[in-house]
Amino acid sequence: MTTPPRPEPDAPRDIVGIGIGPFNLSLAALAHPLTELDTVFYDQRPGFDWHPGLLIDGATVQVPFLADLVTLADPTSRWSFLNYLRTRDRLFPFYFAERFHTHRAEYNAYCRWVAGHLPALHFRHQVDAVRWNPERDLFEVDYTQLDTDGEAEALGRTYARNVVLGIGTEPHVPDPLRPLVDAPGVPVLHAADYLDHRTALLAAGHVTVVGSGQSGAEVFLDLLRHRPAGREGLHWIGRTPAFAPMEYSKLGLEHFTPDYTRYFHGLTEPVRDQLVTAQWQLHKGIDAGTLDAIHDELYRRTLHGGWPDAVLTPGVRVRTAGRLAATRLELHLEHIEQGTRSRLTTDAVVLATGYRERPLGRLLAGLDPYLRRDSADRPRVDEQFRLVTDPGVTGAVYVQNAERHTHGVGAPDLGLAAWRSATILNSLTGKDPYPLPDRTAFTTFGLQEQHRVPPARQPRALTPLVEGR
Repeated sequence: MTTPPRPEPDAPRDIVGIGIGPFNLSLAALAHPLTELDTVFYDQRPGFDWHPGLLIDGATVQVPFLADLVTLADPTSRWSFLNYLRTRDRLFPFYFAERFHTHRAEYNAYCRWVAGHLPALHFRHQVDAVRWNPERDLFEVDYTQLDTDGEAEALGRTYARNVVLGIGTEPHVPDPLRPLVDAPGVPVLHAADYLDHRTALLAAGHVTVVGSGQSGAEVFLDLLRHRPAGREGLHWIGRTPAFAPMEYSKLGLEHFTPDYTRYFHGLTEPVRDQLVTAQWQLHKGIDAGTLDAIHDELYRRTLHGGWPDAVLTPGVRVRTAGRLAATRLELHLEHIEQGTRSRLTTDAVVLATGYRERPLGRLLAGLDPYLRRDSADRPRVDEQFRLVTDPGVTGAVYVQNAERHTHGVGAPDLGLAAWRSATILNSLTGKDPYPLPDRTAFTTFGLQEQHRVPPARQPRALTPLVEGR
C-alpha cells in the first residue's frame, strides 16, 4: 500500500507527530492504512532505537507479545509482532519457544522493522517550535533537518490540522549525584548508558548500583554474573523499603486497562496525585523472575562456603556524594527507617534512577497562551488525550506518555499503546476506523461507574472459499 502524493508542498497535514518512540510508532502504523489521512512524523535521532543501553542479554519486555504496536487495536494489521516473525520465518521457533514475554532486543528489532517500512517517518528532523496560526486555523511546526553528524542542514516548516506529541522520557539523575555524572575519571552513569560502559564497569574494583526498580535489578544481576566469585565488589541500594516484586496478579493488571484509565481520569486532581505516588509497585517494582535469578546466583556462590562480596540494602537514600582522591567516589548514605547515616567508598556508580517525562514547555511555548492548566500548572488533558485549549484553537494537540497526572499508571505502559493510538485516530477522524471494546476489566472501578454488559455476539457467517460451494 503506497501513500498517495500530496497535492501541493504547503498543503496542511492531518497529523504531524513529534517524536518517534514506540507510542508514536504505534500511531503511525495504525494510521498507515487510513489513506484519507496525510501524516508525517519527525524525530531528531538518526533512526529508531529503543533503550539501546539496556538491551542486556536475556532481559525481557514486561508486557506480553500481544502488547505490540497494533494487535490490541487491530489483530489483522500487517505491522503485528506475529507478522514480523512470519516475515523472518521465525513463527515456528517462536511457537515452540512458548514465550509470552519477548526479549527486549527482539522487541527493538521488531519496532525497527516497522519503522523501516513506514514512509511517513522522517528521522534527523528536530522540531523546534509549535505555534497556532489563527489566520489559517492551523498549527505551524518548525523543524531543523540534521545531517549525518547531527548538525543543522536546513530549516523547514509544516502546517498541520492536528499535532501528536510523543517525545517520551529522559533519564533522571538525582541532584546529589548530578555534579559527578559529567566529571572525568570515575564512571558515574545512568543505566540508560549501561551497555556502552559495561566493560569498564566489569573492570572496576567496586561498583554501586543505585535504584531498586527493574533496571537496577537487571544491571546488578548482569554485573553479578560476570564478576569473579568471592570478589564481586558490588553494592545495590535503593530508596524503597524493599526490593519488591512488581504487582503482577491478574486482577492487579487490570489497572492497565482502558476501564481503569477512564476511571482515573474522572477522579479529582488531589486524588489522582495521591494515587500516582501510592501505586509505585504497579509499575516500579521488579519482575519476580529477575528477583529469583538474583537470589539463585547469590546462593550458587555460597555452595563452597563463604558469602559473596555483594551488599543489597533497600531503604537507603544518597544524601551527598563527592570525589575521594582522583579515582574513587564517596557516597553519604542515610537509612530512611533507622535514621542512621554512613559512608560508602566505590569505584563506579550506575544510576538506575528511572526516567521523567520530557518537559513540554520549550516545545509548546508558542501555544502557552492557549493552554488550560491545573492547579499544579500542568497541562490539562481530556479523556481522548487532547490538551485542553481555548475554544479558538480548532485543531487538537494529542499527547502520548505525557498524561500520567490525568490518566494514571497506564500512560507509559506499552500494553495500552495500540488502544491509545486507536482512540486518538477515532477522535481525530470523527469515525470509528478502529472499534474499541466497551469493557476491558472484570473489576468495576468506583460505585458510580456501571458497565453496560454487551449482548452476546452472533457469529458472522463464514465466506465460502470457492463461489457457489
